[in-house]
Amino acid sequence: MPPPNLISVVVTTYNRSDALMQVLRGLALQDDKSFEVIIADDGSSQRHRDVIQSTASTFGLQLTHVWHPDIGFTASRVRNRGVSVAQGDYIVFLDGDCIPEIDFVRQHRRLMEPGCFVNGSRVLLSETFTREIVSDTASVCCRSPSYWIKKRWAGDASKLTGLLRFPDFPFRTQADFVWRGIRSCNMGVWRSDYEAINGFDESFVGWGHEDADFVLRLHNLGLKRKNGFCATEVYHLWHPESSRAQESKNADRVRERQRNHQVLSTVGYRESLGGSDMVVNRLG
Repeated sequence: MPPPNLISVVVTTYNRSDALMQVLRGLALQDDKSFEVIIADDGSSQRHRDVIQSTASTFGLQLTHVWHPDIGFTASRVRNRGVSVAQGDYIVFLDGDCIPEIDFVRQHRRLMEPGCFVNGSRVLLSETFTREIVSDTASVCCRSPSYWIKKRWAGDASKLTGLLRFPDFPFRTQADFVWRGIRSCNMGVWRSDYEAINGFDESFVGWGHEDADFVLRLHNLGLKRKNGFCATEVYHLWHPESSRAQESKNADRVRERQRNHQVLSTVGYRESLGGSDMVVNRLG
């Protein structure tokens, strides 16, 4: 039986061990320990899998690694599979290149509310600063305001909202769907609501707007979006942009679903259950 109030943090990853190790270090520092980590691996190489296996015990985390074969960018599918092995009643999605501050889990817990999902925020880091972080010559957790002001001045951080913590006031909540600011790299949702819309839609091909579709269908279910800025900020490590060849087509699909008030995914969570090509390892 999972402990009460357990949060499941589902971390997506693909062949970027140096970034993932920094994310896991950030999770190991959390001041709220009632959570588990599911590494949702979208078909990484054996080398990346070996790094996870060999280092998992060093973080002191309750950790599960879920892997499936590489058939291209299938973030929706691997998130669904991550949730399928999660034990918590509340799911927080986090990308494997987004380092959480030490109060990340606590802030998500503070904002979680029935009838709402939480859309988190991020601070973008520069390429140079990212190289320093993944090579362990710089760190981002628990740094002073003066440190971040210097980094912002130098162009190494996109904003200073990671320093601020605003209370859970009504201004955070919005009932209507808007495209701006949707961040599946940092998002919290009740498992019951996730299952009610059949999770992420795996029929979206390539990068782009599968997260907007997910948010839209949560709104169509009747949920409100609670914005997590100045509370749940994460530090997003730099990486080259993914191919956006499918972005326009995917956006058109979301607009069609907005017109049709669609709630359920076409191919989603329920279809992902029990896949024979999924490998699950409980590591901690």
